[in-house]
Amino acid sequence: MSAPKIFFYVQHLLGIGHQRRGATLTRAMQNAGLDVTYVSGGHAIPNLELAGANFVQLPPVRAVDLYFKELVDENDQPIDDAWRENRRAALMAAYQTCNPDLIMLELYPFGRRQMRFELLPLLDAARSRANPPVVVSSVRDILVEPPKPERLVEMLERIDTYFDHVMVHGDEALVPFERTFPHAADIADKISYTGYVVDQRAEVGSSNGLGHDEVLVSAGGGAVGDKLLRTAMAARSLTSLSGATWRVLVGTKVPEVEFLALAEIADRGIIVERARGDFPSLLMNCALSISQGGYNTVMESLHAGCAALIVPYAGGLESEQTLRAELLAERGLINVLAEAELSPENLAASIDTAILNQGQRKAITIKTDGAAETARLVTKWLGKG
Repeated sequence: MSAPKIFFYVQHLLGIGHQRRGATLTRAMQNAGLDVTYVSGGHAIPNLELAGANFVQLPPVRAVDLYFKELVDENDQPIDDAWRENRRAALMAAYQTCNPDLIMLELYPFGRRQMRFELLPLLDAARSRANPPVVVSSVRDILVEPPKPERLVEMLERIDTYFDHVMVHGDEALVPFERTFPHAADIADKISYTGYVVDQRAEVGSSNGLGHDEVLVSAGGGAVGDKLLRTAMAARSLTSLSGATWRVLVGTKVPEVEFLALAEIADRGIIVERARGDFPSLLMNCALSISQGGYNTVMESLHAGCAALIVPYAGGLESEQTLRAELLAERGLINVLAEAELSPENLAASIDTAILNQGQRKAITIKTDGAAETARLVTKWLGKG
Protein backbone atom coordinates (compact mmCIF):
# COMPACT_ATOMS: atom_id res chain seq x y z
CA MET A 1 0.00 0.00 0.00
CA SER A 2 1.34 3.44 -0.93
CA ALA A 3 2.08 6.01 1.74
CA PRO A 4 -0.56 8.68 2.45
CA LYS A 5 0.11 11.84 0.45
CA ILE A 6 0.42 15.22 2.17
CA PHE A 7 0.26 18.52 0.26
CA PHE A 8 1.98 21.10 2.50
CA TYR A 9 1.80 24.76 1.39
CA VAL A 10 4.19 27.23 3.05
CA GLN A 11 4.43 30.91 2.11
CA HIS A 12 6.88 33.28 3.75
CA LEU A 13 6.83 36.99 2.86
CA LEU A 14 9.46 38.63 5.08
CA GLY A 15 11.43 36.40 7.45
CA ILE A 16 12.12 32.72 6.76
CA GLY A 17 10.97 31.25 10.08
CA HIS A 18 7.84 29.78 8.50
CA GLN A 19 9.97 27.84 6.02
CA ARG A 20 12.35 26.54 8.67
CA ARG A 21 9.44 25.37 10.83
CA GLY A 22 7.76 23.87 7.79
CA ALA A 23 10.93 21.94 6.97
CA THR A 24 11.09 20.55 10.51
CA LEU A 25 7.47 19.40 10.26
CA THR A 26 8.12 17.88 6.85
CA ARG A 27 11.08 15.84 8.11
CA ALA A 28 8.94 14.51 10.97
CA MET A 29 6.11 13.53 8.62
CA GLN A 30 8.50 11.90 6.15
CA ASN A 31 10.13 9.96 8.98
CA ALA A 32 6.66 8.79 10.07
CA GLY A 33 6.12 7.18 6.68
CA LEU A 34 4.06 9.94 5.05
CA ASP A 35 4.70 11.12 1.48
CA VAL A 36 4.99 14.90 1.64
CA THR A 37 4.89 17.36 -1.23
CA TYR A 38 6.34 20.60 0.13
CA VAL A 39 5.11 23.64 -1.81
CA SER A 40 7.10 26.83 -1.26
CA GLY A 41 5.74 30.20 -2.31
CA GLY A 42 8.66 32.35 -1.16
CA HIS A 43 12.20 32.92 -2.36
CA ALA A 44 14.65 30.02 -2.32
CA ILE A 45 16.06 29.12 1.09
CA PRO A 46 19.54 27.56 1.43
CA ASN A 47 19.95 24.36 3.45
CA LEU A 48 16.22 23.58 3.53
CA GLU A 49 16.41 19.89 4.45
CA LEU A 50 13.21 17.98 3.68
CA ALA A 51 14.19 14.33 4.25
CA GLY A 52 13.42 13.33 0.69
CA ALA A 53 10.06 15.07 0.37
CA ASN A 54 8.90 16.25 -3.04
CA PHE A 55 9.69 19.94 -3.42
CA VAL A 56 7.68 22.37 -5.54
CA GLN A 57 8.84 25.96 -5.97
CA LEU A 58 6.04 28.30 -7.02
CA PRO A 59 6.89 31.63 -8.68
CA PRO A 60 8.25 33.39 -5.57
CA VAL A 61 6.74 36.45 -3.96
CA ARG A 62 7.85 38.60 -1.04
CA ALA A 63 6.78 41.69 0.87
CA VAL A 64 8.75 44.93 0.60
CA ASP A 65 7.22 46.67 3.60
CA LEU A 66 6.66 45.81 7.25
CA TYR A 67 2.87 45.91 6.79
CA PHE A 68 2.85 43.34 3.94
CA LYS A 69 0.86 45.70 1.73
CA GLU A 70 3.16 45.62 -1.29
CA LEU A 71 4.18 42.29 -2.78
CA VAL A 72 6.79 41.84 -5.50
CA ASP A 73 7.86 38.93 -7.68
CA GLU A 74 11.30 37.37 -8.15
CA ASN A 75 12.33 40.37 -10.29
CA ASP A 76 11.18 42.85 -7.63
CA GLN A 77 8.24 43.92 -9.80
CA PRO A 78 4.80 44.46 -8.23
CA ILE A 79 2.61 41.43 -8.79
CA ASP A 80 -0.38 41.89 -11.11
CA ASP A 81 -3.37 39.85 -12.28
CA ALA A 82 -1.33 38.05 -14.94
CA TRP A 83 1.22 37.01 -12.32
CA ARG A 84 -1.57 35.84 -10.00
CA GLU A 85 -3.11 33.74 -12.76
CA ASN A 86 0.24 32.11 -13.51
CA ARG A 87 0.88 31.45 -9.87
CA ARG A 88 -2.62 30.03 -9.31
CA ALA A 89 -2.17 27.72 -12.30
CA ALA A 90 1.17 26.49 -10.93
CA LEU A 91 -0.35 25.74 -7.53
CA MET A 92 -3.31 23.88 -9.03
CA ALA A 93 -1.01 21.84 -11.28
CA ALA A 94 1.07 20.81 -8.24
CA TYR A 95 -2.10 19.86 -6.37
CA GLN A 96 -3.41 17.74 -9.23
CA THR A 97 -0.05 15.99 -9.61
CA CYS A 98 0.10 15.21 -5.91
CA ASN A 99 -3.57 14.16 -5.59
CA PRO A 100 -3.24 14.36 -1.80
CA ASP A 101 -5.02 12.63 1.02
CA LEU A 102 -4.43 15.67 3.25
CA ILE A 103 -3.83 19.35 2.55
CA MET A 104 -1.93 21.38 5.15
CA LEU A 105 -1.85 25.17 4.78
CA GLU A 106 0.70 27.01 6.88
CA LEU A 107 -0.90 29.99 8.68
CA TYR A 108 -3.94 30.37 6.41
CA PRO A 109 -6.67 31.49 7.13
CA PHE A 110 -5.15 33.15 10.22
CA GLY A 111 -2.69 34.96 7.95
CA ARG A 112 -1.55 35.08 4.31
CA ARG A 113 -4.81 36.76 3.33
CA GLN A 114 -2.96 38.25 0.33
CA MET A 115 -2.71 34.73 -1.10
CA ARG A 116 -6.45 33.98 -1.05
CA PHE A 117 -6.52 34.46 -4.85
CA GLU A 118 -4.90 31.00 -5.12
CA LEU A 119 -5.84 29.35 -1.83
CA LEU A 120 -9.60 29.69 -2.16
CA PRO A 121 -9.62 28.03 -5.62
CA LEU A 122 -7.44 25.26 -4.18
CA LEU A 123 -9.82 24.73 -1.26
CA ASP A 124 -12.86 24.82 -3.54
CA ALA A 125 -11.29 22.20 -5.80
CA ALA A 126 -10.51 19.99 -2.82
CA ARG A 127 -14.01 20.30 -1.41
CA SER A 128 -15.59 19.39 -4.76
CA ARG A 129 -13.85 16.03 -5.00
CA ALA A 130 -15.90 12.86 -4.50
CA ASN A 131 -13.53 11.87 -1.69
CA PRO A 132 -12.17 15.21 -0.49
CA PRO A 133 -8.83 15.33 1.29
CA VAL A 134 -8.57 16.20 4.96
CA VAL A 135 -7.82 19.94 5.23
CA VAL A 136 -5.64 21.26 8.06
CA SER A 137 -4.49 24.72 9.10
CA SER A 138 -0.98 24.70 10.58
CA VAL A 139 -0.54 27.80 12.73
CA ARG A 140 1.96 29.02 15.29
CA ASP A 141 1.02 29.76 18.90
CA ILE A 142 0.45 33.52 18.59
CA LEU A 143 -1.35 35.48 15.88
CA VAL A 144 -0.64 39.06 14.88
CA GLU A 145 -3.65 41.21 15.67
CA PRO A 146 -5.43 41.99 12.39
CA PRO A 147 -5.78 45.67 11.42
CA LYS A 148 -9.57 45.29 11.06
CA PRO A 149 -11.78 43.39 13.56
CA GLU A 150 -13.93 41.95 10.77
CA ARG A 151 -10.90 39.95 9.62
CA LEU A 152 -11.36 37.72 12.68
CA VAL A 153 -14.89 36.90 11.55
CA GLU A 154 -13.58 36.11 8.07
CA MET A 155 -11.01 33.70 9.55
CA LEU A 156 -13.75 31.94 11.49
CA GLU A 157 -15.92 31.63 8.39
CA ARG A 158 -13.05 30.15 6.39
CA ILE A 159 -12.38 27.56 9.10
CA ASP A 160 -16.06 26.61 9.27
CA THR A 161 -16.32 26.28 5.50
CA TYR A 162 -13.09 24.55 4.50
CA PHE A 163 -11.07 23.13 7.40
CA ASP A 164 -11.35 19.88 9.32
CA HIS A 165 -8.59 20.62 11.83
CA VAL A 166 -6.49 23.47 13.22
CA MET A 167 -3.06 22.49 14.49
CA VAL A 168 -1.68 25.06 16.93
CA HIS A 169 2.09 24.65 17.24
CA GLY A 170 2.30 25.76 20.84
CA ASP A 171 1.53 24.75 24.41
CA GLU A 172 -1.85 25.73 25.80
CA ALA A 173 -0.29 26.01 29.26
CA LEU A 174 1.95 28.87 28.07
CA VAL A 175 -0.36 30.71 25.69
CA PRO A 176 -3.85 29.43 24.82
CA PHE A 177 -4.95 30.14 21.25
CA GLU A 178 -7.81 32.34 22.46
CA ARG A 179 -5.23 34.80 23.77
CA THR A 180 -4.81 36.09 20.21
CA PHE A 181 -7.82 34.53 18.45
CA PRO A 182 -10.95 35.53 20.40
CA HIS A 183 -13.19 33.13 18.45
CA ALA A 184 -11.19 30.04 19.46
CA ALA A 185 -14.08 28.70 21.54
CA ASP A 186 -16.25 28.57 18.41
CA ILE A 187 -13.85 26.09 16.76
CA ALA A 188 -12.67 24.30 19.90
CA ASP A 189 -13.65 20.92 18.42
CA LYS A 190 -11.20 21.49 15.55
CA ILE A 191 -8.19 22.73 17.57
CA SER A 192 -5.32 20.45 18.55
CA TYR A 193 -2.16 21.67 20.29
CA THR A 194 1.02 19.98 19.12
CA GLY A 195 3.54 21.56 21.46
CA TYR A 196 6.30 23.78 20.09
CA VAL A 197 8.10 22.72 16.92
CA VAL A 198 11.85 22.49 17.56
CA ASP A 199 14.67 21.29 15.34
CA GLN A 200 16.15 18.74 17.73
CA ARG A 201 18.84 17.30 15.48
CA ALA A 202 21.68 19.30 17.04
CA GLU A 203 24.00 17.77 19.63
CA VAL A 204 26.41 19.32 22.10
CA GLY A 205 29.87 19.41 20.58
CA SER A 206 33.31 19.11 22.12
CA SER A 207 35.06 21.90 24.01
CA ASN A 208 36.97 22.78 20.85
CA GLY A 209 33.93 22.41 18.60
CA LEU A 210 32.48 25.11 16.36
CA GLY A 211 30.85 27.87 18.35
CA HIS A 212 32.13 26.73 21.76
CA ASP A 213 31.76 29.54 24.31
CA GLU A 214 30.99 32.09 21.60
CA VAL A 215 28.43 34.86 21.76
CA LEU A 216 25.95 34.17 18.98
CA VAL A 217 24.17 37.23 17.57
CA SER A 218 21.36 36.64 15.10
CA ALA A 219 18.26 38.25 13.65
CA GLY A 220 16.75 35.33 11.77
CA GLY A 221 17.27 34.60 8.10
CA GLY A 222 15.20 37.48 6.73
CA ALA A 223 16.00 41.07 5.84
CA VAL A 224 15.30 42.82 9.14
CA GLY A 225 17.46 43.14 12.22
CA ASP A 226 20.32 45.40 11.14
CA LYS A 227 19.93 47.62 14.23
CA LEU A 228 20.24 44.67 16.62
CA LEU A 229 23.36 43.34 14.90
CA ARG A 230 25.07 46.75 14.85
CA THR A 231 24.14 47.50 18.46
CA ALA A 232 25.47 44.14 19.62
CA MET A 233 28.80 44.78 17.92
CA ALA A 234 29.01 48.18 19.59
CA ALA A 235 28.12 46.69 23.00
CA ARG A 236 30.78 43.96 22.98
CA SER A 237 33.54 45.99 24.62
CA LEU A 238 31.16 47.02 27.44
CA THR A 239 30.34 43.47 28.53
CA SER A 240 31.94 40.77 30.69
CA LEU A 241 32.18 38.72 27.48
CA SER A 242 34.37 41.19 25.60
CA GLY A 243 37.15 38.62 25.36
CA ALA A 244 34.97 35.96 23.78
CA THR A 245 34.52 35.39 20.06
CA TRP A 246 31.29 36.96 18.82
CA ARG A 247 29.64 35.39 15.78
CA VAL A 248 27.22 37.74 14.02
CA LEU A 249 24.82 36.00 11.62
CA VAL A 250 23.31 38.14 8.86
CA GLY A 251 20.07 37.13 7.13
CA THR A 252 20.32 35.48 3.73
CA LYS A 253 18.07 38.15 2.20
CA VAL A 254 20.08 41.11 3.47
CA PRO A 255 21.58 42.84 0.42
CA GLU A 256 25.27 42.20 -0.15
CA VAL A 257 26.14 45.88 0.30
CA GLU A 258 24.63 45.85 3.80
CA PHE A 259 26.37 42.58 4.64
CA LEU A 260 29.74 44.02 3.60
CA ALA A 261 29.08 47.20 5.61
CA LEU A 262 28.55 45.10 8.74
CA ALA A 263 31.69 43.06 8.07
CA GLU A 264 33.71 46.24 7.62
CA ILE A 265 32.92 47.60 11.10
CA ALA A 266 33.64 44.32 12.88
CA ASP A 267 36.43 44.52 15.44
CA ARG A 268 38.98 41.75 15.96
CA GLY A 269 37.22 38.80 17.57
CA ILE A 270 33.94 39.38 15.74
CA ILE A 271 32.99 37.00 12.92
CA VAL A 272 30.38 38.32 10.48
CA GLU A 273 28.79 35.73 8.18
CA ARG A 274 25.49 34.75 6.62
CA ALA A 275 22.82 32.82 8.53
CA ARG A 276 23.80 29.16 8.74
CA GLY A 277 22.03 25.84 8.42
CA ASP A 278 23.81 24.52 11.53
CA PHE A 279 22.44 27.32 13.71
CA PRO A 280 20.85 24.86 16.22
CA SER A 281 24.28 23.28 16.78
CA LEU A 282 25.86 26.68 17.36
CA LEU A 283 23.20 27.34 20.00
CA MET A 284 24.12 24.07 21.71
CA ASN A 285 27.72 25.26 22.13
CA CYS A 286 27.48 29.02 22.68
CA ALA A 287 27.94 30.96 25.90
CA LEU A 288 25.09 33.33 25.05
CA SER A 289 22.55 33.83 22.28
CA ILE A 290 21.42 37.37 21.47
CA SER A 291 18.55 37.37 19.03
CA GLN A 292 15.20 38.66 17.97
CA GLY A 293 12.24 36.75 19.33
CA GLY A 294 11.29 34.61 16.36
CA TYR A 295 9.47 31.36 17.14
CA ASN A 296 12.23 29.06 15.87
CA THR A 297 15.18 30.83 17.48
CA VAL A 298 13.49 31.15 20.88
CA MET A 299 12.43 27.51 21.00
CA GLU A 300 15.77 26.23 19.73
CA SER A 301 17.51 28.35 22.39
CA LEU A 302 15.34 26.78 25.09
CA HIS A 303 16.06 23.31 23.74
CA ALA A 304 19.80 24.06 23.70
CA GLY A 305 19.72 25.31 27.29
CA CYS A 306 21.99 28.25 26.51
CA ALA A 307 21.80 31.68 28.11
CA ALA A 308 19.42 33.69 25.93
CA LEU A 309 18.75 37.40 25.59
CA ILE A 310 15.81 38.28 23.35
CA VAL A 311 15.20 41.67 21.73
CA PRO A 312 11.76 41.10 20.15
CA TYR A 313 11.15 42.52 16.70
CA ALA A 314 8.29 45.03 16.95
CA GLY A 315 8.19 46.60 13.49
CA GLY A 316 5.00 47.10 11.49
CA LEU A 317 2.05 45.29 13.05
CA GLU A 318 4.20 42.70 14.81
CA SER A 319 3.27 41.91 18.43
CA GLU A 320 3.85 38.14 18.35
CA GLN A 321 7.53 38.15 19.32
CA THR A 322 7.05 40.55 22.21
CA LEU A 323 4.19 38.58 23.75
CA ARG A 324 5.97 35.23 23.54
CA ALA A 325 9.19 36.66 24.95
CA GLU A 326 7.37 38.31 27.86
CA LEU A 327 5.55 35.09 28.75
CA LEU A 328 8.79 33.10 28.72
CA ALA A 329 10.62 35.79 30.73
CA GLU A 330 7.87 35.61 33.36
CA ARG A 331 8.71 31.91 33.71
CA GLY A 332 12.39 32.67 34.19
CA LEU A 333 13.44 30.98 30.95
CA ILE A 334 14.94 33.91 29.02
CA ASN A 335 15.94 37.55 29.45
CA VAL A 336 14.26 40.29 27.42
CA LEU A 337 15.21 43.81 26.31
CA ALA A 338 12.53 45.83 24.53
CA GLU A 339 13.47 46.98 21.03
CA ALA A 340 12.57 50.56 21.99
CA GLU A 341 15.25 50.44 24.71
CA LEU A 342 17.97 49.04 22.47
CA SER A 343 21.31 50.86 22.87
CA PRO A 344 24.88 49.61 23.35
CA GLU A 345 24.77 50.48 27.05
CA ASN A 346 21.38 48.89 27.73
CA LEU A 347 22.26 45.82 25.69
CA ALA A 348 25.56 45.37 27.52
CA ALA A 349 23.83 45.56 30.90
CA SER A 350 21.21 43.04 29.76
CA ILE A 351 23.93 40.70 28.48
CA ASP A 352 25.67 40.63 31.85
CA THR A 353 22.34 40.07 33.61
CA ALA A 354 21.54 37.15 31.31
CA ILE A 355 24.88 35.52 32.09
CA LEU A 356 24.32 35.94 35.84
CA ASN A 357 20.78 34.55 35.58
CA GLN A 358 21.85 31.47 33.64
CA GLY A 359 22.98 29.72 36.83
CA GLN A 360 19.47 30.11 38.23
CA ARG A 361 17.63 29.24 35.03
CA LYS A 362 14.44 27.27 35.67
CA ALA A 363 13.75 23.89 34.10
CA ILE A 364 11.74 23.90 30.89
CA THR A 365 8.25 22.54 31.43
CA ILE A 366 6.58 23.58 28.17
CA LYS A 367 6.02 20.98 25.46
CA THR A 368 8.61 21.03 22.67
CA ASP A 369 7.79 17.83 20.79
CA GLY A 370 5.59 19.58 18.23
CA ALA A 371 7.09 18.00 15.12
CA ALA A 372 6.56 14.41 16.28
CA GLU A 373 3.08 15.22 17.56
CA THR A 374 2.18 16.81 14.23
CA ALA A 375 3.14 13.62 12.40
CA ARG A 376 1.15 11.56 14.89
CA LEU A 377 -1.97 13.72 14.49
CA VAL A 378 -1.79 13.70 10.70
CA THR A 379 -1.44 9.92 10.71
CA LYS A 380 -4.43 9.61 13.04
CA TRP A 381 -6.62 11.93 10.98
CA LEU A 382 -5.88 9.84 7.92
CA GLY A 383 -7.06 6.75 9.77
CA LYS A 384 -3.62 5.20 9.69
CA GLY A 385 -2.70 5.42 13.35
